[in-house]
Amino acid sequence: MTRKISRTLVATLAACLMAFSSLGHAQAVDETPSALAMTGDAIFVRPALLATTIVGGAVYLVSLPFSLLGGNADEAGEVLVMGPAKATFVRCLGCTRTGKKPETVHTSN
Repeated sequence: MTRKISRTLVATLAACLMAFSSLGHAQAVDETPSALAMTGDAIFVRPALLATTIVGGAVYLVSLPFSLLGGNADEAGEVLVMGPAKATFVRCLGCTRTGKKPETVHTSN
């Protein structure tokens, strides 16, 4: 009985994971944000991400001895500090993807 329930749960979980990942890939990323998106990003999102970067840095420092013993100090630094820092400082205002917005190349005819 429990084996049948376990198989059903695993199959349901796998189906949900496959459905959600395909939905995420199907949506296009908006790289021309509106004025409202830029304003919301500047007023709400960037300060929250800055706070996340600071708290993540503190957590990283506290957990550093354990991360060094476990051999994953680089991974912990990337997740706790560098990820939020990149989202805070290396992202165009209002954009949804982390990274610099590519320069538009204009060709003259």
